[in-house]
Formats: sequence, structure tokens, C-alpha cells
Amino acid sequence: MAKHYACEGVMAGAKAAVVASIAAAVPTLASVRMLPWARANLNHTAQALIISTVAGAAYFVVADKTVLATARRNSFSRPPSSSL
Repeated sequence: MAKHYACEGVMAGAKAAVVASIAAAVPTLASVRMLPWARANLNHTAQALIISTVAGAAYFVVADKTVLATARRNSFSRPPSSSL
């Protein structure tokens, strides 16, 4: 069961990372084209770092929340087993 919950968390985290990277890339790339400060100070490495940081954070937050939510949901629905 733990493997299944972890797999659900990975899939949900990956989906969130894709959405977050697109959501971060659009304003980052637009600001580099439109704002003089961003054009002067944000090179390609900085832009990639901004986008990848947002994607990584979204992945870990969503994966963790998904694993905890599925474990919590299933821990309440099953009676505790007496393995003593």
C-alpha cells in the first residue's frame, strides 16, 4: 500500500510541477521582454533557475500533501490490526 501511495504522490507532484513551470515561465519570459530592469539583470541562467525552483517546490509540496492525504484517508477507513 505504501508503494501505491508513493506512486500517487509522484504522479500528482509531476503534474503540479508541469503546471507550475508553465505558470512561472510565462510571466518570467514576458517580463524579460518588457521590463528594462529584468532585461538587464535576468540572464538565461536566472530565468531557468526561477522556473525550475517554482517547479521543484510545487512538486514536493503536492507530492507530500498527496501521500499524507491518502495515508490519512485510509488509516481512518481501516480498523487497526492486532499484530501483537
